[in-house]
Amino acid sequence: MTLAPALSQRLAPFGTTIFTEMTRLAIQHQAVNLAQGFPDFDGPEVAKHAAAAALAAGHNQYARSFGLPILNTAIADDLKRRTGRVVDPDTEITVTSGCTEAIAATMLGLLNPGDEIIIFEPFYDSYRATIAMAAATPRFVTLRPSASGFVFDEHELRAAFTPRTRAILVNTPHNPTGKVYSRDELSLIASLCLRHGVIAITDEVYERLTFEPALPHVPLATLDAMAERTITLSSIGKTYSLTGWKVGWAIAPPHLTAAVRAAHQFLTFATATPLQHGSAAALREAEADVLATTQLFRENRASLAAALQSLGFGVHPSHGTYFIMSDLGPLARRLGGDADDRAAARYLTQHCGVAAIPPSAFYDQPAHGSRLLRWAFCKKRETIAAAIERLRASLGGA
Repeated sequence: MTLAPALSQRLAPFGTTIFTEMTRLAIQHQAVNLAQGFPDFDGPEVAKHAAAAALAAGHNQYARSFGLPILNTAIADDLKRRTGRVVDPDTEITVTSGCTEAIAATMLGLLNPGDEIIIFEPFYDSYRATIAMAAATPRFVTLRPSASGFVFDEHELRAAFTPRTRAILVNTPHNPTGKVYSRDELSLIASLCLRHGVIAITDEVYERLTFEPALPHVPLATLDAMAERTITLSSIGKTYSLTGWKVGWAIAPPHLTAAVRAAHQFLTFATATPLQHGSAAALREAEADVLATTQLFRENRASLAAALQSLGFGVHPSHGTYFIMSDLGPLARRLGGDADDRAAARYLTQHCGVAAIPPSAFYDQPAHGSRLLRWAFCKKRETIAAAIERLRASLGGA
């Protein structure tokens, strides 16, 4: 007899992540994987050498729960250099096992059952799952495509705040849309947080990966009166192409840091010690790698967008991250009445040899994303070129 999975009611609705599903399908069909967002090249040599040296030197036991001093200091120094913001590395920085753990620790440490938290959709899928773990209630504000990129409706955002609102979660630069929130948009969010006494949680893992000088990344915590009510989350993975290291952090004033650490100590307790040494080296010494990676992604974005447009896809502007969104383009015609994002993503993988993500998984109302696809361009030039070649060969006559 086959037993049904013994899932809790809180997690039962979420199933297997779409990233696992599409990567498995890509492997099965030997497709170029532009679905899951990870580079197909290594991070900085200086980081790898520092991690290997730490391992060889015997730094293999538990780290201090909230982070090795060398890494916490490197995070604080990097933040000051880039933003001018000064934080205490011991009382305001918590190192976590990737930003995904930082998200979970923040939700579990901050939210009470029945609290409401505002999130923008489409959203990174762990947001909703970790909110469910905390028995809190999400309230959604939809980002909708426009000529200038994805935008939200100010009235919809204002209406999302209620007396039960505990926090708002803002991901900028934004996965999956490539949106970089403008200073004006963030100022509006800040004003609403202050008016309603709400805590801001910001997921800024793509903070260094922006492509338009007119739309730089603005940390919400740097706006007036926001440092004391903002938990800023980030990681080493995206900026330094070390996604498999799973080294992240939360930056917050001590009273909010206490909430993060209360959960973190019982989730992972500490993050891999040698990789913390390597991450510190990356933050101190790998700036040239960051600039080179950003330029590579800028070029990949341009070439992939141009190719998709030439094949009849409607491409939405991407100003940051390493993702670009399109409509279903020629796949809508090929699939006819069966056309939606999941059918299109399966067809791409099985018949075109290129995998993309169906983003309806990132919406409370999946229909909002059912006519979209997300493409990752965080790859070698050769990988993007191979994907374009396959798309042209299979869809060029569509």
